[in-house]
Amino acid sequence: MSSLATILIVVGLFLLGGVYSFAKQGLPKGVIVLLAIGAGMALVAGVLRLDVWS
Repeated sequence: MSSLATILIVVGLFLLGGVYSFAKQGLPKGVIVLLAIGAGMALVAGVLRLDVWS
């Protein structure tokens, strides 16, 4: 497991926490969707960088 994969997964989980927090605060849906897309992209990139595929 490379350090970049770990960092991307941690950032993705952090952003998911932000999505949850923003949704509870009632912020505009556009901000929440944008943050969720960024979180998803970071998580997918982190999972794809794992060395379990070879």
